[in-house]
Amino acid sequence: MIKSSVSNCPVPAEQQPLNEYEELKSSWLFRDCTLSWREYITKIAWIWGLSWLVAGPVAAASFFPHKQTAQFILSSLAGASVGVVLVLVRVYLGWSYIRDRLMSPIIFYEESGWYDGQTWTKPQEVITRDHLIVAYSIKPIIRRLQITFAGLAVLFVAGTIVWHLV
Repeated sequence: MIKSSVSNCPVPAEQQPLNEYEELKSSWLFRDCTLSWREYITKIAWIWGLSWLVAGPVAAASFFPHKQTAQFILSSLAGASVGVVLVLVRVYLGWSYIRDRLMSPIIFYEESGWYDGQTWTKPQEVITRDHLIVAYSIKPIIRRLQITFAGLAVLFVAGTIVWHLV
């Protein structure tokens, strides 16, 4: 019987890239990226709505809603988008970290603390498995996040143009 090189892995289970990927994929904030587009946009809308609960009153303090309606609306929309951007940046960084760990042929890990770091070179079968996971599971998520950032950028530019026209 041939032993798999994965079973010979010295990296602690919680620091193995595949296990980190599985944990990230099941966490409530990061799994939202794997939903259908409609569900994904709905989640973003909820985050935007919760952010608006803070941004709306701040915008109202800056622009009186009855006299400066357009400025109030645009500033509250932009302010609420900041919360969405912060959440999306956190999600993007998490997925990018896991992608980089899976793509790396050498894994840095800690046996018992920060002072005893070690490295492990992945065998070819693990490298191949990890590259497939990145190609078919993580790259589509990162692409979706990039599209979302591009959409938000377009909305910010449109809002800026409208602001200057008002």
